[in-house]
Amino acid sequence: MKHITFYLDFVSPYAWLAFQRLPEELDGLSYSVEYRPVLLGALLQQHGNPGPAGIAPKRDWTYRHVLWLGHQLGVPLQMPTQHPFNPLVLLRQALACSSDGRINRFVAETLLRHVWVGGQGALDVPRLEALELELAAQRQPGSDSDAVKALLRANTDAAAARGVFGVPAFAVDDRLFWGLDSLPMLRAYLQGDAWFATEGATAASVVQGLPG
Repeated sequence: MKHITFYLDFVSPYAWLAFQRLPEELDGLSYSVEYRPVLLGALLQQHGNPGPAGIAPKRDWTYRHVLWLGHQLGVPLQMPTQHPFNPLVLLRQALACSSDGRINRFVAETLLRHVWVGGQGALDVPRLEALELELAAQRQPGSDSDAVKALLRANTDAAAARGVFGVPAFAVDDRLFWGLDSLPMLRAYLQGDAWFATEGATAASVVQGLPG
């Protein structure tokens, strides 16, 4: 049985779509998943990447695209009233439910739904208070502010060290799969597709870019 580490940030609509699609895309396979919240902004900054929301035309396209994908895939998705937003409060709520940086599927889904279903403000104070109550039974002893901050930092640093540059990302063995559209490729790997033993599977890493 293969083990998948699913890196996510609740600010990403693609993380929500991938979260919903993962069980269906990998139906019939033997695998386990651990969910690790990371700070997407820190990963983008490390590579000097403004992200889709940092480029106005790309931001507009991204919002249309994810709404279309939700429609096409049958996944409920409505844009929150403000986006992008600072997801730190949500990441910390999630990791208050963890002792080691991993969160369970219930916690991940609760936070993703909070943002991506209903079209409301992700950081509206009454909604954040209601979210905290909803997660109260999941909260871990000793989950004070410093401990939660340390878990988030450790998750993000470990993801960066593993080569993660965005979310959603899926790490299996020494392989990294990025994005909603990588799920068929992830399935092929888990099924033992022979392509992954060919030169084509590693060729891209040795292709040289054009000189500046």
